[in-house]
Amino acid sequence: MTASSENCNSSSQSSLTKLAPLEAVLFDIDGTLCDSDPLHYLAFSEMLQQIGFNGGAPITEEFFIEIVAGKHNDDIARSLFPDDLPRGLKFVDDKEAMFRRLAADQLKPLNGLDKVRKWIEARGLKRAAVTNAPRANAELMISLLGLSDFFDAVIIGSECEHAKPHPDPYLKGLEALKASRDHSFVFEDSFSGIKAGVAAGMPVVGLATRNPENLLMEAKPAFLIKDYDDPKLWAALEELDKASSAPSV
Repeated sequence: MTASSENCNSSSQSSLTKLAPLEAVLFDIDGTLCDSDPLHYLAFSEMLQQIGFNGGAPITEEFFIEIVAGKHNDDIARSLFPDDLPRGLKFVDDKEAMFRRLAADQLKPLNGLDKVRKWIEARGLKRAAVTNAPRANAELMISLLGLSDFFDAVIIGSECEHAKPHPDPYLKGLEALKASRDHSFVFEDSFSGIKAGVAAGMPVVGLATRNPENLLMEAKPAFLIKDYDDPKLWAALEELDKASSAPSV
C-alpha cells in the first residue's frame, strides 16, 4: 500500500459520514461498474495497428491511460488525429462499434457490485449513472450488467454543455435526481472522472481498477478502493449508517 493510500484511508470514514443522511449515489460506468478498459484497449490497439498508427507498433497501456482512459471521444479523436478531426471522429465511432461487439460476450461486473447495489436499494437511495461513454455503449453495458431498472437517470457527457473532467455531467445528475451535493457521493475510476465529481462538490470514492493510484490521488478522491468488496468501503458505509441513524441534537 502506498503512503498516499494510507493518508486517504485515515480520513475515509469521516469523509462520507458528513453526508448523513445520505440521499444519492452516482456511478461512472466504464471501469467503475465493470472492468471494461481491457476491451477498449483491445479495440483501440487492433484498429490503430490496422491503419498503421505509430508506424504500426501496438499502443502501450501507458499511452491508453494518458490518451484514452476516462476521456470524451471528441478529445480522444483530437489527440489521435490532430490534423484530421473528421477522420478521428469516424475512427472512434467505429471503435465503439467494435467495443460493443466485444462487450456483448465478455463484459463482467466488478467484484462486490451486487453487494453495494443491494446496500443502496435497501436504503431507498437515489442513483444515477454518469459517463463520458456514448449512450449506445452506456445503455448496453447497463443492460448487460442487469442494472437497467436500478438507475433513476443515465447522464451522458456529450449531452451536457461540457463532458468530464468538467463537473457538468455530475451536476446534471444531481439535478435529475433532485438530490443535494451535500448528501451524495460518487464512485469513479479515472482521473478525469474523479476530478469532475470533486468539482461538482461531492466526495468521490476512487476505484483503482486499472489506473495508477498515484495518478488517481492527484484528482483528490476521498479514498481509493480496489473494488466493492474492499473493507475500507464497508467500514466507511457502516460509519455513514451509524451517523444517519443517530438522533439529531
